[in-house]
Amino acid sequence: MAVFNAMETIVINMYDEFTKSYELKCDCTKCKEDILALVLNKIPPRYTSSEKGQLFIKGMYINSQLQSDVMRELMDAATIVADQHHHVEE
Repeated sequence: MAVFNAMETIVINMYDEFTKSYELKCDCTKCKEDILALVLNKIPPRYTSSEKGQLFIKGMYINSQLQSDVMRELMDAATIVADQHHHVEE
């Protein structure tokens, strides 16, 4: 396993939960990736080089305050992308 930011998996999973209760203006791949990039740039990265480390980091995000922080960032990013999406609508 190479070194990677475990927050990517957490944010992607939380994005899926987020979209169940928040209707996005556009749900295309480009807008999703823009939202994820904005969130990952705002929250602290959590790098790990092992599966055990990845499980530890995921365990930290059972904490409701940390989940709330990520959800807030998802809401902010979704608003930014909705107002300033970077693709041509068909």
